[in-house]
Amino acid sequence: MLDNNFSYSISVDCVIFGYDSTDLKVLLIKRGEKPYLDYWALPGDLIHPKESIDDSVKRVLKDLTGLSNVYMEQVKTFGDVGRHPFGRVFTVAYNSLLKISDYELNPSSFAVEAKWHSVKRIGELAFDHNKIFATCKENLKQNVQRQPIGFELLPEKFTLSQLQDLYQTILQKQFDKRNFRKKVISMKILKDSGEMQQSVSHRPAKLFTFNKSNYLKLKETGFNFEI
Repeated sequence: MLDNNFSYSISVDCVIFGYDSTDLKVLLIKRGEKPYLDYWALPGDLIHPKESIDDSVKRVLKDLTGLSNVYMEQVKTFGDVGRHPFGRVFTVAYNSLLKISDYELNPSSFAVEAKWHSVKRIGELAFDHNKIFATCKENLKQNVQRQPIGFELLPEKFTLSQLQDLYQTILQKQFDKRNFRKKVISMKILKDSGEMQQSVSHRPAKLFTFNKSNYLKLKETGFNFEI
């Protein structure tokens, strides 16, 4: 039986991970209103009464960061009692991974600033956003070990070292170079471009491109990335 005296709200929170060729970062906003005035937080807000959850994610992300056309994956719903000081609020967390240089930030609404922060140094966030961030970061790691990454994050032509750096940055672990290359080559997602690096101080390395059809096939079927 429904309790007509029970009321609650639903929000969405967006955990946007970004790669800049050297570090894994997360996009945070500085709140310009209470509660948690001047705290850094994940981009998030309440869902409008006649709005779908997916539409609200697009609206919230656009309003608070200026980002649009970002593929988002639903991760988990958080509903601990007391997670919001103004009442009972459930939030649906979404995450994404993108190439930072492809997007320009333009915060508005109650976001007075939007900024990329290294995942290693995010400090204390508003609400329970540290918990949401940690859950989504673990989800990202699991996804990376089930599906190939790099097509959207690396240059069109790249070295095997660049690809290894990408995996090491996101998974936050080091791989043996020989074992990593053996694993990646076995996935059959790479093509030798026939070109070498130019204007480098060290010995030039081969440049590779992705085999798009094989890459997308593995995105659909998945695999086990264990070294």
